[in-house]
Amino acid sequence: MITVNSDGIIMGRRCLVTLRPFRIFLAGIGFFTLCFLMTSLGGQFSAKRLGDSPFTIRTEVLGGLEYRGVLRKMSEMLEVLLKRMDSLTKMQNVSEFRKMEEFHSVMNKFPSTSLMDKIQAIAQNVSNIAIKMDQILQNGFVPLKAKDGKRNPCEIVKDPKFPDCTAKLEWMRARWTSDPCYAFYGVDGTDCSFLIYLSEIEWFCPPLPWRNQTVPPIKKMLPRMQAAFRTDFNPLLEQIGTGKESLIFMKKRIRHLSTQWILAAHKLEKKLKSSWRDQKKILVYVGFLTEESGDVFSPKVLKGGPLGEMVQWADILAALFLLGHTLKISVSLKELQNYLGVPPGRGSCPLTGPLPFDLIYTDYHGLQQMKQHMGLSFKMHKCHIRVIDTFGTEPAYNYEEYATLHGYHTNWGYWNFNPKQYMTMFPHTPDNSFMGFVSEELNTTEKQSIMRHKVKNMAVVYGKEVNMWKGKEQFLKILNKYMEIHGTVYYETQRPPEVPAFVKNHGLLPQQELQQLLRKAKLFVGFGFPYEGPAPLEAIANGCIYLQPRFNPPHSSLNHEFFRGKPTSREVSSQHPYAETFIGKPHVWTVDYNNSEEIETTIKSIMRTQVEPYLPYEYTCEGMLERVYAYIQHQDFCTPPSYISDKKKDQHLKIYNSTSSFVLLPNATGLTWSPNAVRPLQWPPVTSMKLWISEEGQSCTDTCQVHGHICEPEFFQFINKKELFLLLKITCDSTESEMNHLYPAFAVNTRECYLQREPLLYSCAGRNSKHQRLCPCRDFQERQLALCKNCL
Repeated sequence: MITVNSDGIIMGRRCLVTLRPFRIFLAGIGFFTLCFLMTSLGGQFSAKRLGDSPFTIRTEVLGGLEYRGVLRKMSEMLEVLLKRMDSLTKMQNVSEFRKMEEFHSVMNKFPSTSLMDKIQAIAQNVSNIAIKMDQILQNGFVPLKAKDGKRNPCEIVKDPKFPDCTAKLEWMRARWTSDPCYAFYGVDGTDCSFLIYLSEIEWFCPPLPWRNQTVPPIKKMLPRMQAAFRTDFNPLLEQIGTGKESLIFMKKRIRHLSTQWILAAHKLEKKLKSSWRDQKKILVYVGFLTEESGDVFSPKVLKGGPLGEMVQWADILAALFLLGHTLKISVSLKELQNYLGVPPGRGSCPLTGPLPFDLIYTDYHGLQQMKQHMGLSFKMHKCHIRVIDTFGTEPAYNYEEYATLHGYHTNWGYWNFNPKQYMTMFPHTPDNSFMGFVSEELNTTEKQSIMRHKVKNMAVVYGKEVNMWKGKEQFLKILNKYMEIHGTVYYETQRPPEVPAFVKNHGLLPQQELQQLLRKAKLFVGFGFPYEGPAPLEAIANGCIYLQPRFNPPHSSLNHEFFRGKPTSREVSSQHPYAETFIGKPHVWTVDYNNSEEIETTIKSIMRTQVEPYLPYEYTCEGMLERVYAYIQHQDFCTPPSYISDKKKDQHLKIYNSTSSFVLLPNATGLTWSPNAVRPLQWPPVTSMKLWISEEGQSCTDTCQVHGHICEPEFFQFINKKELFLLLKITCDSTESEMNHLYPAFAVNTRECYLQREPLLYSCAGRNSKHQRLCPCRDFQERQLALCKNCL
């Protein structure tokens, strides 16, 4: 690249060259010779090794000593010219006379013939070499040409099964030096090495016929190992390691809850009645704790930073370990590369062997790092990945083509996963899998003791950081009229001015001391942030009533900065929607914090209300252990669905091309799976399914909830057919198949029926005032939303 500065000096290569005719002429010698050489030889020297001079020629490709000598001499001459030209250009402050003398001294190093004779001699030598090289190629010294009338062994064979082969070969020719991993796999710049790589390491080209096509010996299948429940956490605690405050926090939590975890494992073992469970090889990669992602969490553990993610990861580790699976745990990118078998380089090439894990649990940070370093193997193995996703990812943001076309902008989506691979902290949307976490469960004696020692006028504020208290002065004045207010705000030297003087601030408390404070308090007060953390559930489990603000309008990515860029359109109506919807009064009260009268009335009602400690079963150790077991045992995103038990094609067609599998419900407003129909091999089982049509502007999540069920996206595949509209007494003037996260649906104004064309867009979320959606729902266990009644 050449640029011109204000002094009229050209910046070329590494130095400055003044605009003088003889210098341009001198530079032209090297440039002309290089161009002549490369064009004459058909680009055969394009595979120059990194680090070679621009004028150093790979003489090893030539056929005889004579030509190597000629090339070597010519190369040496050009190198001398280049070095002298460099030294000349450094003489910016020397007179033109001295520059001319230096030029003559350079040229006097060569025989005393004219300059044009020298150029013509070099050109003639290059021309002779080109002729000889062409003869060598024609005589078959290089395997890229045909020999003895036989077909070129490295010629591309056009095969419709490999439509991208030619384009990939061209890309390799131009870019194979862009990543050292190609050389690691044997690529050396020849077409043969390109085709071997593209057919044997990647899969863009057909195998070369002359390569060793013998079938490799069949590896003996390793015997399936049965997973056995564990009762000793010490091996897990040792494997987690130390060195980060976040890891120390997680180990303390696991150790503290170990007795409840082991008791839960015994209960689940009895429920399963010793049924076979395969032992899985599982990698747990906590990406947000790696140095490459910044690890902003660890330094804040002792300073009031967010702990929700670390709470969940600690509980995931405990559950996986107790269930008897083989774990590898990492918060290091180098360890990740080693565990996966990443070849040296920049991440463009596939892994060096098969994926050594059955499952990988990670987060969005880890997901990005794996994509960067796994090459094409990421796409091949992504079905094994489970993404711990705090706020959830809706299908419209997950499927890249659709999200891009329709403006579903996000900083985290576009992964084209099965939406069930995202695992959330709370059951935000049934499109994802609800992973959750646990809170400590109290026994009867502990509950009675807490109720006896409750301080009826004591409130604890949910806000460890100073900025959470800003703008809450009026609310705190009202609360202070009735209750003694306690805070746990972090500070280093002096009391934060944002915390009123009448608040008794304890500073940041260790988990055990905070728990003791909650066991005394009557009320736990939320200020609107953080959203959906574990603390409110812990407070309710310790006998507190939880008071939180109502958001009007609800917060979402459309009107609130916190949610902007997140892969969801969910509208959050309060600080903790799960507590509001699935727990509710008397344990949870949601009010408008801008309405002083409503606040005061609510506080008076709370002081008269008596509650016992309460913890939803799905947030106990036993409840979480059930979910994790069920997901590992039944969720399979790698194997195509085995639709029917005997796997016969005619029965397959019977299920998917007819409506005989469904019958009307007794009230004739919905459909259910016929007891006489063939049942596909499906989880959740189709016997738990019900089918309803939504109201206009209603999502399938809301529709199923109205009927006392949960939307189940796994069932969309069974209802995506026009005949079901007729069974529900909906007449379609026409039926189209399109890509839209609202489909299958009925357009009320035009009386058109729409079917879903892209399975990754099957979605329980999403609503539109012009459509009635076809919604698949299922039953659920009384205390476990994630599992149907027969899912264990």
